[in-house]
Order: sequence, then structure tokens, then C-alpha cells
Amino acid sequence: MFELLGVPPQALFGQLLLGLINGSFYAILSLGLAVIFGLLNIINFTHGAQYMMGAFIAWMLLNWLGLGYWWALVLAPVIAGVTGVIIERVLLKRLYHLDHLYGLLLTFGLALIIEGLFRNQFGSSGLPYQIPAELRGGHNLGFMFLPNYRGWVVVASLVVCLATWFVIEKTKLGAYLRAATENPTLTQAFGINVPLLITLTYGFGVALAAFAGVLAAPIYSVNPTMGANIIIVVFAVVVIGGMGSILGAIITGFGLGLIEGLTKVFYPEASATVIFIIMAIVLLVKPAGLFGRTA
Repeated sequence: MFELLGVPPQALFGQLLLGLINGSFYAILSLGLAVIFGLLNIINFTHGAQYMMGAFIAWMLLNWLGLGYWWALVLAPVIAGVTGVIIERVLLKRLYHLDHLYGLLLTFGLALIIEGLFRNQFGSSGLPYQIPAELRGGHNLGFMFLPNYRGWVVVASLVVCLATWFVIEKTKLGAYLRAATENPTLTQAFGINVPLLITLTYGFGVALAAFAGVLAAPIYSVNPTMGANIIIVVFAVVVIGGMGSILGAIITGFGLGLIEGLTKVFYPEASATVIFIIMAIVLLVKPAGLFGRTA
């Protein structure tokens, strides 16, 4: 088999697969952040904790109620989304007319509270969650071995991301959402319930985070700090793509995951910082982000 710059193809494609999987989580999480910021103008720092909640809800459904992975994939986002609706109704709705900093501080505090509660209840060592029987094993593609579950994660995240983009950009519901973002008073004058739309949008953004958490549970151990470990990178992805840009969140999420994977092959020392270096360069050249709109 050929080698690229002295790197065996199995090592190269293996790291690209890992990068694509990381990119899948970056894309779903940054998509949820973009949806929430686009309509609510809230920088949702609780997003990492809600991703962690999705994984823990899947674990609890399995160990307490005997409901497996496929049930968790449906129920965990719904349960987490309901908690998001409560948070929006009780807390966030009071901050919409204030500076972004207040929303950031509130959601940061909520993230610390949620993470602390889970760490107090479950400890910080991590809990195992098995891959569903239908997705165990893998396929030898000749140039690399593809585990079935990891392939499923990439496909599922792509489908969810593209479906969300289609609903927001190409449907009447998406048109209402965009109108509510641009001019909520005028939109409400046409008989559209803007407060309900905002509440459901926040719940949907939280559900996306929880969906990513369920996908992540069999790959990483279910751990109270798993959200804190990924959220800083996801914020960098959102900034690079453009705050509030749906397409930007998806493209940069997958793209930066692949760049991170390639960096681990050719220059491992920079793999932990490459996304932040790209963020700094993008902000210097295009402060609104690659797909963002200047105010």
C-alpha cells in the first residue's frame, strides 16, 4: 500500500475517521448553539452540561428502566428538551432585553450547578454504556477497519444536521423562526406566537445537545465532565462558522474535526490547539466568522 509523507494509510484513514467522529459531535453541538443564539441571542454555556445530561439520561434509561439505546435516542432528547423549556420559561426569558453577558453568566452558572449535581450523585470516574448489539463489529475496507457504530454516528449526525438546516432554511416554520429573529413585534402582529416559538427553539437546541450525548455515550464513558471538555472547542467552532449561522455550524463542525484528525497525524503537538489557531486567524481576517453576517 502507498504511504503519504511517510504515514501508513491505515494510520492516516484511522485518524481521519476519528476526526470525522469528533466533527460529528462538533457539528451537532455547534448547530444547537447556533439555533439558540440565532433566535434568542443567548450564548448558551449550559450546552455542554446538556450534552452530558443526554448521555446520563441514556445510562439511566438503560440501568433503571431497562430501556436500550434506540429508546434512549428518542427519549433522552425529549426529556432534556423539556428541562430546556423549563429553564427558558423560568430564567432565560427575563434576560432577552439585557446585554449578552448576563445570559452567558447565567448559563455558565447553570452548567456548573448541573455538572456538580451529577458529579455528586455519580462520581467522576465515568460509567460504561455498551454499544447496541445491532451496531457491534465492523467492516474491513482494505485501507482501514471501519467500526459499525462509529460509521453510524457520522451518518446519524449528518442526517440530523441536514434535516435541521432544511427545516430552518426551506420550510414555512423556518420562515417564521427567521422572521421572529429579525422583527419579533411585527411577526407577533401577524398572529404568530413568538414567545412559544422562542421557548420551543431553546428546547430543540437542548434536544440536539442531548442527542449528541446519547451518540457519544457508547464511545466515551458517561462522565459528569464530558460536556466541560468539549464545550470550549464547540464555542470556537461556532465563532469560526459565524454566530447564529446554521450552515456555518455544520460545515465548520465537520471540517474542523477532519483538520484536527489530520493534525494528529502530521503534527500531533498542535492537535489540541489547531482549532483555536484557526479561530484567531479567522477573527483577524473576517470577524463575523466564515459564514456570519456583519451587523
